[in-house]
Amino acid sequence: MTSSLLRTLAVLSCLAAAPALAQSPSPSTPTTKPATAPTVAPVAPPKAPAAPEVAKHDAGKHTLIDLNSATSAELDALPGIGAARSEAIIKGRPYKGKDELVSKKILSESVYAGIRDKVIAKQK
Repeated sequence: MTSSLLRTLAVLSCLAAAPALAQSPSPSTPTTKPATAPTVAPVAPPKAPAAPEVAKHDAGKHTLIDLNSATSAELDALPGIGAARSEAIIKGRPYKGKDELVSKKILSESVYAGIRDKVIAKQK
């Protein structure tokens, strides 16, 4: 997540500087030879230490949340799932498949569409 955030910030800062550079006045007749800027090798952002994989709902990669063992807080963190829905999911356990959230009428089709790629129903 941090590397994509850093890339995004770098692109945005370049885009923000572009209009200022394009509007800077240039001399009509150069009196001296223009100085060339020293080339600097790009610096890689420091790598974060490896941490255990946790549920990351807003990142590109995330761990799937198991409907059959997730805590109320883990379910509540899913988009469109609040305290009431997380409790309903827990009461409806066990699930053979994640689509049972809709067939058991625990979630609407639209809410399920928002979380289907973030959950799984593991079998014991």
